[in-house]
Formats: sequence, structure tokens, C-alpha cells
Amino acid sequence: MRRGRRASRVDPDDERRLARHASRVSDEADRSSFPGHGGGEAAVGEAQALLLGLLAPIERRPECVPLAEAAGRILARDLVAGIPVPGWDNSAMDGYACRAADLEAASTALPVSQRIPVGAAPAPLAPGTAARIFTGAPIPQGADTVVAQEVCRESDGVVHIDRPPAAGANVRRAGEDLVQGAVALRAGRRLSPADIGVAASLGHAALEVAPPLGVAVLTTGDELVPPGQTLGPGQIYASNGPLLFSLLAGLGCAPLPPVQVPDSLAATRAALDAAAVTADLLLTSGGVSVGEEDHVKAAVAALGVLDQWRVAIKPGKPLAFGRVRNTPFVGLPGNPVALFVTFALFAAPAIRRLQGRSDPLPQALPLAAGFDRPRTDRRDVYLRVRLQNGQLVPYPRQGAAILSSVAWADGLARVPAGSPVARGDLLDFYPMSALLT
Repeated sequence: MRRGRRASRVDPDDERRLARHASRVSDEADRSSFPGHGGGEAAVGEAQALLLGLLAPIERRPECVPLAEAAGRILARDLVAGIPVPGWDNSAMDGYACRAADLEAASTALPVSQRIPVGAAPAPLAPGTAARIFTGAPIPQGADTVVAQEVCRESDGVVHIDRPPAAGANVRRAGEDLVQGAVALRAGRRLSPADIGVAASLGHAALEVAPPLGVAVLTTGDELVPPGQTLGPGQIYASNGPLLFSLLAGLGCAPLPPVQVPDSLAATRAALDAAAVTADLLLTSGGVSVGEEDHVKAAVAALGVLDQWRVAIKPGKPLAFGRVRNTPFVGLPGNPVALFVTFALFAAPAIRRLQGRSDPLPQALPLAAGFDRPRTDRRDVYLRVRLQNGQLVPYPRQGAAILSSVAWADGLARVPAGSPVARGDLLDFYPMSALLT
């Protein structure tokens, strides 16, 4: 995580002055031109491109971690195969290694000249003989084919082959998986368990990975109470902080404990200013609309740059992004479903870009709708859906505050702006695994 100057503290008596200044800067940001539609609202793809275009991977000294700790981390350097995999021709199954030239007869009997278990160093194969061999064992010099034990029989040291296979059958060639000198894993890749296996097959006990991003989470709302405490009148439990913390951990970040910020411009500005000192990214929940108690947007405009906050998405308004001092900032809505959707479509791609990943945007799958939706919307609508019998089925209640719909869903289905949906229509489906890893 970043280190820097001490954060400045804001005197509460300056609140009115700050409000006037922030309002002016915010209004200027709102009037700035931006390619979009729908009364100044940018399409989701436009807003994603703008956000990613403002960001660059954070360059930091890589960490070397053992393979057991590398899964989920971002590979810092290309991993080049220093050896071929496999390192030598080997048998793909239990059977008998022989020369294809010795199998030209319809029925062949060959004396068994040696036995080759896994890990052995075989002698060259004598012409006119076969070698008993087991799966994974090295092919002896001179042999080029393996006869599966199921199509032959051995008796008195002789193997009888009734159905000779094609030349080269059942042989795994050296370098068939990875050629020496090839790039096995590209830098910027989030390491999966399979990637760890590939690295191990090349003899690596450790890998160089990028340090995890330090992300500060600020939640707003005087009505919020931490889980475990007693609710008072008009209060609700704060779910967005724990939700964001878990989402960030799933992306391989090092989230800082969420900070609850009072509904005050001075407090909001002070909290953002302090978090910008050490964090690589700032995330906020709530406070980016235009209400009297929504101070995040104004505070960011006063402290740095507010690049965009009008996106044609449902659920998901309002949304903001920009910079606080020199630290990237993404402001998410307060409603939990809107927060989840905008995190998946904007914050997560921003994190992947900062991590140096080569695949910042989630990839959609075209799947058939299992429902009718005749009404249209001027914004792209992201429905919480589940895949059932090969079709997408929506949760019956799609409100922006119904978090249980997210827990129920397999992913999000995009309904384009202005488009009705008929059963069988193909929709872009974003699996949770594509959105959150």
C-alpha cells in the first residue's frame, strides 16, 4: 500500500465554505462534455472505457511467494518454460512398446525384452522385440508405438498382438504440453489452481506476484448500525461494508477495514483525504447523489477530480469516479443491489486494471431468456438471474434494495436499453465467476 503525507483535518467551522466551493466544482464537472445519450447519461460500455482509460497498472516491486500461497495472486512476470513438458516421450497407457515396422503383420508375436515401470531409465529396444511398459514410463530408444494391453495377451515371455495399432499410437511426445522456451503463463494473469500446477510441472517452487492492492472502503449514512449492535428507531444494519470487504478479498485485494463516515461534508472530506494517503484505491458506498445529506460527490470534486457520475444503468444510479488527490476513486450507490451491480461492472474492472491484469472486463455468454419482459427501459437493465434448464430465469423481485436476489442468482443478465424481451431471446449473461474474480 502507498505511504505519504499526513492527512489534513478539516475544521467543522469551515463546512459552509467547503460546501460552496465543492458545489461550484461539482457543477462544473456536471457541465463537462462526455459522449453519451439519454440526457447526458453515458452507456455502460462508454463509462467503462472512460474509467479504464483513466487508470494504469500500479508498478510496484514484485513479491516472491511459495506456490502454496500463489493461487489468486497476479503474476508479475511471464513464466517461460525452462524445460519441455513432458521432458521425454512417454507411454499414454499400460501396454507394450514396440516398433511400428514390427507390427505390419495382421497377427504379431514379439518376445518381451524388458519391463519399464514409471521412473525407470530403459535400455534401447532390441529389434523384433517389445517392452512391457506402464503409463507415464519413458519410451525406450527405437520404439515408436505402444500397444494397449487390452488388445494383446502375454504368455511365456511373448506378447501376441491381434490388432496392431497405427504407428505412433499411445505415445506422448516430448514437449507435447509445453515446448522449452515457450511462455507458459503471461504476466497480468490471476493465478488459478491449474496455473499453479503448470508452474509446478516446470519445477518452480515459488512465483513472482504483484503485491495486493490496498483498498479503502468508506460507507456513509447516519442510519447505519454495525451488525451485532442493537437497532434504534430508523436505523438499519450496515451490510455494504462487509459486502465490499468480501468482494475485494475475492479479487485478491488487501481491503482496509470499512470506515463509517458521518453525514457531514467536513467529515466526508477528512475521511477521503486521510484514506487517499495510504490506499491504492478508494471505494465509497452512498453519498454520491444530489440530496442534502449526500456529500461524497461534493467532497471528491473539492479534493480532486470527478470524471463521471451519470451512467445509463439500472440498478446502479448514482455512480461516480475520479481521483482524490492522486488516488483513484469509485463512488458506488448506497442501495445494496445497485452497489453490487456497479461494483461488478465498474469497480472490479478498475481493480483488475490497477492490478495489471490483461482481462479487466467480464466476458458475457449469450444465453436464452426463459421469460417475457414486454416493457422497455431507457437504460440497460441488469437482472439477477439463475440458469435453469439452459435458460435464464429472473428473481421475481428486482428492486435495488433486495440483496437476497443477489444471493439467489447465478449471475446478471443484461437487457439493452429500449429492448423488450421475449422467451428464447439471447441475452448477455455474466456469471458470478466472471464478475467477481
